[in-house]
Parts: sequence; structure tokens; C-alpha cells
Amino acid sequence: MGHGFGQLYKLRGIITYRLSPFEQRAFAGVISHGFPNTLRRISESVLYVVPPLAIAYLVYDQTEKEHHRLMLKNPADYENDQ
Repeated sequence: MGHGFGQLYKLRGIITYRLSPFEQRAFAGVISHGFPNTLRRISESVLYVVPPLAIAYLVYDQTEKEHHRLMLKNPADYENDQ
């Protein structure tokens, strides 16, 4: 048919407007809107993310310490050996 993917049909009676990608401002409002929005989103989700991570770290740390303690030999078992 010779047309691009987005132009395989004709719309009759509907007016569409497009902005060229070369005229768009890709970083418009990054500092004034994007940065505060990022801080807001982080502050909203910190209570859902940090407590499970903290609990998981504490469980892992205690498990590693207990495993290390169990792997040590007891010196009292070898007092009478020669």
C-alpha cells in the first residue's frame, strides 16, 4: 500500500494535530516538576520498602552469625586428647 504503519487508514471528519519531535522540549520542567515529584514519590513509598528490607537484613545477619557459631569446634570436647 506504500504507507507507513500509522497511516494505513483515512480518517474522515476528524482533525488531528501533531507536533514534530524536533519541536518538542524533551527536558521541559525536569527541575521544576520532575525533581519535586521524584522526592514526593520516594517519600510515599519509603514506608513500604524500608521495613521489609531492614527485617530481611536482620534475619540474614542473625542467621549468618548462628551458622558461624555452630561451625566452631568446642574445645571442651578435645581436652583429654593427646
